[in-house]
Amino acid sequence: MARQLERTRSGHPVLRKAAATLIVVAAAVLVFHVIAGLVVAVFWVVAVIAVIVAVIWAAKELL
Repeated sequence: MARQLERTRSGHPVLRKAAATLIVVAAAVLVFHVIAGLVVAVFWVVAVIAVIVAVIWAAKELL
């Protein structure tokens, strides 16, 4: 019975490794994309806060 299970689990090792590599690369690209998006979001929040602070400072200086 065990030998029959081993035979049905067969597949080309090269194709299995290629598929695994493709999945790992796709996951890495997805993680990179998410991290890059978070970095950009944080940058924009900081930029907006800096602009608000600059406008408040300029308004105080002019008045």
